[in-house]
Amino acid sequence: MSMISPSVLSADFGNLNRDVQMLNDSECDWIHCDIMDGSFVPNISFGIPVLRAISAVAKKPLDVHLMIDRPDQYISKFRDAGADILTVHYENNLHLHRVLNQIKTEGMQAGVAINPGTPVEVLTDVLHAVDLVLIMSVNPGFGGQKFIENTYNKILRLVEIRNQAYNSFRIEVDGGVNSANVCKLFEAGADVLVAGSAVFKAPSPLEMIKHLKNAARGVFP
Repeated sequence: MSMISPSVLSADFGNLNRDVQMLNDSECDWIHCDIMDGSFVPNISFGIPVLRAISAVAKKPLDVHLMIDRPDQYISKFRDAGADILTVHYENNLHLHRVLNQIKTEGMQAGVAINPGTPVEVLTDVLHAVDLVLIMSVNPGFGGQKFIENTYNKILRLVEIRNQAYNSFRIEVDGGVNSANVCKLFEAGADVLVAGSAVFKAPSPLEMIKHLKNAARGVFP
């Protein structure tokens, strides 16, 4: 099933409760939460207290993407804060397999993310341990960046690897997703699309989410 996971990084943090309630009322599947520490990526977003506040309101699963150093130190804390899916980066996890198993042990779905400059082949030895692979289609750290076109090739290659290994992990894409590329991304094999600016800067975020979902169904309003 093709899914939409709007990123609250683009929400109005002065009206965060309102925006999360809007997502509850929308056709989105998950709520994407980008956690940045200003070290692994050149930006700081929000941490566990804000995630806990989102969780208190959210009625959709929280899709939490950790762009932080030493994520292994905080896995149980993110679980307690409400994370349902927890994704860590290949690039900053020396003991990636252990971290992914730790996430599963804590009762969450485990995801692994790769930056635009990282080939999908580096994940071969951990794909059996993941529920989700997140392909970054912009360089992580800031919202509103331009989509990197090579992402389509990475999706196609990952689909090929998944089919050859008879795996069932979902493929998620984050960065520069909008109404102009949503169909092509799903056609390439993406299962989940993260949309931030495209949703929250639209005249009607509810209608934009509906449009993206319609694209996933192959139906256009």
